[in-house]
Amino acid sequence: MSDDAFLVPGRARPRGRFPHARRAGDLIYVSGTSSRRPDGTFAGAAADATGTTALDIRVQTRAVIENVREILAAAGSGLEDLVSVTTYLVNMNDFGGYNEVYAEFFDESGPARTTVAVHQLPHPHLLIEISAVAYRPVPGPEPREHT
Repeated sequence: MSDDAFLVPGRARPRGRFPHARRAGDLIYVSGTSSRRPDGTFAGAAADATGTTALDIRVQTRAVIENVREILAAAGSGLEDLVSVTTYLVNMNDFGGYNEVYAEFFDESGPARTTVAVHQLPHPHLLIEISAVAYRPVPGPEPREHT
């Protein structure tokens, strides 16, 4: 993997041959991120004793945004640096719950956003996935004093 593409230690590994994120100059591109935890389970997905699965868009949305935050932190960036977010929802009936949690992190001064419905995501317990782009200038060399 190039120096500009990276995996974040301690985070769930991507389910494919791609990085968590890649820096291109002053931009950081975050790959599609879900609520998957490092142990392979999913935040916002639980099964009862009968095997009935309960999925919670609010819990998943919060976990996805926190996972994006952790990936950005590994690049020396943060949610405040996001300029664009693309969200994929399996069901647009979840838009209200997603939007409610999203508003806990961002307001109208936040990143541009697109939300689209998709047929499915890589696991049946996933309701949401987010990819994002952040702008964080690459630190330059310290200016030298002239004597």
